[in-house]
Amino acid sequence: MTAELVRGQNHPLPASRLEIRVSAGKPVVAGATLNDQDGRLREPDWIAHPGSPRLPGLEVSRQAAADHRLAVDLDALPEAVHRVNVLLALPTGVGGPLSFGALAAPVVAVTGLDGTEVACYTVTGLDAESAVVAVELYRRQGVWKVRAVGQGYAGGLAAMLEDQGLPRARELAAAVDEAVASGPACSVAPPARAGDGNRSRRTAPVGAPGAGPEPRPAPPPRPAPGGPSAPPPPAGPVDYRHPGRGTTAAPPAGATAPSAPPPDPGRPAGPVAGDAAGWSMEERLYNQVWGMFEDLARTTAAYRSAVDFADSRMEQELDTVLSDPRSRTGAAADAARARAQARHTELVDRARAALERDLGQLTAESDVVEPALPPAFARWDSPAWHAYRVPMETPMAMRLGDLGLPEHGGLRIPMLVRLPLERGLWIDAGRTHSAASLTVDPHELRRLAGELATAVAGRLLAVHPVGDFTVHVLDPVGAAAPTLAPLVESGALREPPATGPGGVASVIARLTRRVDLVQMAVRTRAADALPPDVDTAEQLLIVHDFPHGFDDRAVTRLRYLADEGPSVGVHLMMVADREEAQGYGPVLDPLWRSLLRITPVPDDHLADPWVGHAWTYEPPLTPRGSLILPRVLEQVARARRQYGR
Repeated sequence: MTAELVRGQNHPLPASRLEIRVSAGKPVVAGATLNDQDGRLREPDWIAHPGSPRLPGLEVSRQAAADHRLAVDLDALPEAVHRVNVLLALPTGVGGPLSFGALAAPVVAVTGLDGTEVACYTVTGLDAESAVVAVELYRRQGVWKVRAVGQGYAGGLAAMLEDQGLPRARELAAAVDEAVASGPACSVAPPARAGDGNRSRRTAPVGAPGAGPEPRPAPPPRPAPGGPSAPPPPAGPVDYRHPGRGTTAAPPAGATAPSAPPPDPGRPAGPVAGDAAGWSMEERLYNQVWGMFEDLARTTAAYRSAVDFADSRMEQELDTVLSDPRSRTGAAADAARARAQARHTELVDRARAALERDLGQLTAESDVVEPALPPAFARWDSPAWHAYRVPMETPMAMRLGDLGLPEHGGLRIPMLVRLPLERGLWIDAGRTHSAASLTVDPHELRRLAGELATAVAGRLLAVHPVGDFTVHVLDPVGAAAPTLAPLVESGALREPPATGPGGVASVIARLTRRVDLVQMAVRTRAADALPPDVDTAEQLLIVHDFPHGFDDRAVTRLRYLADEGPSVGVHLMMVADREEAQGYGPVLDPLWRSLLRITPVPDDHLADPWVGHAWTYEPPLTPRGSLILPRVLEQVARARRQYGR
């Protein structure tokens, strides 16, 4: 149960890894200071802010925004740290409000990694203050707690830092303002809201599993729409309220519900993009897409179950007729067969009507959700990419294709995978058992696999902040050069693709060393001791034409990167033909099983975590002749050169 804190009240923290979520209604700067047991901020390196967002055990936003998610790992904090002060400040020089008194009261919530809210505090009573210490996490007798503080400063961020004992506080405050003003996405519009100043503080779990052959535990089951005995759909307008799927989160006690226009009794309620539970619009859209995926899986399962029941019932009735030799022929037998067929048709029609009803609801919802998706969730042909700007924060998920079932017709559900990636990818460059792959020339399949790898890598680069994601490419024989053109010609790669045995060995050795050093730093809590040449950004290694050009030592290291890399930010993308790789025998099986397989042509190899349907996967290839990917990558490369990353 969530603890609703008032100023000065504290609450114990149940875990060391937490998220602190801020909702302010208007763009604010969110940061955090590390303090010793006397509450003093010892040095400038003990403050996380947009210009320096990462500290050991702490990561904050890189921009001024209406909603923030701060990550905290209390076990990873330096030993000398006894307090973490979460601060909010109004950005200067952007035409915004001059004091918190002009804003609705900010809301700060401490949540677990699964989105479960631990404690919540509404920072009230502010007037002329332009900076505030909202909450503090503090350690006492080995136990961490959160306390609602709400201490405001009319002198802004500089006055706050001076109060914590930091020398030259005004210089650091000016540096923070400069970092906010000069960022590539410094002006961020707040998410769409039903009413200004009203916020939902209840959040949805953010740990929903991604689609794949080895799903994580599923959410509790919900009643499946339709069914063998479901009544025919009622006449009249479709109700889009989704009785089986909750939409918005319940408001906290005492909160004012968002204002909304009164319903028009003459018009049906329409679907709304972002009507699922969530802290931000991005999270609400993610949860909404996930809910659509689950609804589609369950309604299809209900339809298939109803058809199977109808088939089984008709077979039983026909067996009854045929079991008696006296009734196998004649008018009575014909009438019995006709009745069995009629009942079968009635049941199937009823199930189909229920399916069409649910598909109609979901299609209408998809029609409003798809145009509202941000670039990370959108198709390559979405207008969202034409307004693309290099982001300041990594999104919670990324689109990796679309999923559909035969009963759905043209309805497709975005396949969203969480970031950072938990598994590497295997892009199958050879023929599989799908009908699409059997009709495509093998050379064309290999080319499409290379294009898919470039499209996925380009999207990963595009959705990460400048300098937070690095792509390495292994192309031993140079056969992938044409498909790599968007990455190479745009300058999005920090180094050209590695060719030949020497280049392959060098890149793999460098990434293996990075994994070893970062793992050691994490175990010893000595992240500051990493050598300066170690790139701590997320890494993606694209391996083309495997196994050509790879010896046993390289294969062993690739297996090591696939197993150990994701936990420290190194991810693997294999572009390979499974049949050609069979020569390595069982030594390659662990690598194959550890990666999520996707295909450059439609294939029905992915299963949902609820009923286990085999979904048809459609790859996120860019439209033929489209220049959107090169243009997006040129912006990424330009931003990296501009900010020296």
